[in-house]
Amino acid sequence: MFVDQVQVFVKAGDGGNGIVAFRREKYEPMGGPAGGDGGRGGDVIFEVDEGLNTLMDFRYQKHFKATRGENGMNKSMHGKNAAPLVVPVPPGTTVKNADTGKVIADLIEHKQRAVIAKAGRGGRGNIHFSNARNRAPEIAENGEPGEELYVQLELKVLADVGLVGFPSVGKSTLLSVVSAAKPKIADYHFTTLNPNLGMVRTEDDRSFVIADLPGLIEGAHEGVGLGHQFLRHIERTRLIVHVVDMSATEGRDPYEDYQTINQELEQYDERLMERTQLIVANKMDMPGAEEQLEQFKEHFDGSQKIFPISALTKSGLSNLLYSIADTLEKIPKNAFETQEEDLQDERVIYRHEKDDESFRITRDPDGAYVLTGPQIERLFKMTDFNRDESVRRFARQMRHLGIDEALRKRGAEDGDIVRLLDFEFEFVE
Repeated sequence: MFVDQVQVFVKAGDGGNGIVAFRREKYEPMGGPAGGDGGRGGDVIFEVDEGLNTLMDFRYQKHFKATRGENGMNKSMHGKNAAPLVVPVPPGTTVKNADTGKVIADLIEHKQRAVIAKAGRGGRGNIHFSNARNRAPEIAENGEPGEELYVQLELKVLADVGLVGFPSVGKSTLLSVVSAAKPKIADYHFTTLNPNLGMVRTEDDRSFVIADLPGLIEGAHEGVGLGHQFLRHIERTRLIVHVVDMSATEGRDPYEDYQTINQELEQYDERLMERTQLIVANKMDMPGAEEQLEQFKEHFDGSQKIFPISALTKSGLSNLLYSIADTLEKIPKNAFETQEEDLQDERVIYRHEKDDESFRITRDPDGAYVLTGPQIERLFKMTDFNRDESVRRFARQMRHLGIDEALRKRGAEDGDIVRLLDFEFEFVE
């Protein structure tokens, strides 16, 4: 089964907790704090594996969670950092944030990597909180939580040439005779259910990859037929080869077919019309094809070259393949690999979006005030509420963020309930 779109959940490892510890050695009665820091958690990294050509594996495993860092130890020993979780993906995979639709990474080359979910740092041990006023602090941080998010994976096949056209115009037959690919061929529409790739080598030893894409019909860009599922694969091809059935045995006009398919491509993505396109007049072995070809050519001014072929009898193929190879030599290999509007970095790896708001205050139906926001939630999770000093430090952090004043402005009074994640506090003046 060919799978080219799937949604998965990724969770980077949390940092290990820092600890509270003190030196207690024979000749060091006032040894001071010695609690070590926690180790960093493991990142979730996607890495391109050229041996893969489908997202099938993600149909059966949809949760990827990296391990957390080790907790700190006494004698100021640092906890061990966790190893990253490396997930192999096929070349041509685009990773998007499922909630926002923003592109996180566009993975194309073998062994290319992108950090999809960033791990949390380890919490600091009490050696970091010692100062002149408090030489024996009983305070340490919990590890920072790792990022977690749902991501949408889209596979866009990496081919030099994309074959487009109505169903049953001979695209699969053409691919089968010019390459070693063995696509399914039959006398009915939508025989091709998945993109097929074939390596073509010309007689002068030039090579390129052709993708046979499922047939398009009118309305494909809106979800009609099967072609709409695979229009995304055309985006990465450098050259479009438009195959037209010149025999008109199905009662359709070849030029109307040509216009219909181009309209579908344009309505899916206007930039596809900037792509170089070669027209292939197939089934020239059929009766009436020559007359249809002459009528077809009348719609062009002569600048558009049309290649009459018969994939069945293999006539005209050499001229077509040479022309494809010549055209590809004029188009840079990475000309259309990164056309996403969201791409911002030359390395094609992108940073996660940052939420500018440190906190937000809302009200529940029962009147309780609800605190949300990435920064306050992160501080809360890194606080060890089993130690009074840690609780007092968290209260100072909330005041520093302006949460106390913001609650007063919202009307909070002494004794009101404040919720943060799954916990409740009393607002105290």
